[in-house]
Amino acid sequence: MLAACAEPPRTAPAAADHWSGRLGLQVDDPSAPSFSAGFELQGNADRGDLTLLNPLGSVLARLAWHPGGAVLVQDGKQHRSSSLAALTEELTGNTLPVQALFAWLKGEAVQASGWHVDLSTLDSGRISATRLQPLPQAVLRIVLDR
Repeated sequence: MLAACAEPPRTAPAAADHWSGRLGLQVDDPSAPSFSAGFELQGNADRGDLTLLNPLGSVLARLAWHPGGAVLVQDGKQHRSSSLAALTEELTGNTLPVQALFAWLKGEAVQASGWHVDLSTLDSGRISATRLQPLPQAVLRIVLDR
């Protein structure tokens, strides 16, 4: 009887290029914004979408991109750009290594200018990357759902 009320377990989509979890960006400057959110990401650096969620699961923002353009929907407003990097910076307040991030999620320790990535805990679903240049220093932490 109780089993009838139980929620079915969530299953991961079959797509290999799909990730979810939490991410946080801590900037070593009191005047610079730090950023933290749950996320669902699918696709690659050329085409995909990212949904950011608050702790209660409500959508904070959606970002979708394809060759030649990107769209950010936040607070009911739509922002368009030819640059995914520009909208990512608008969303988080910081420059992020978008191309490298997809490689890091796949376990590839590719270099990104000014960033150092630590994939030593990826087996437990954790990625840490530190931006050394340009200042201020920043740390991006990702915890993947398992």
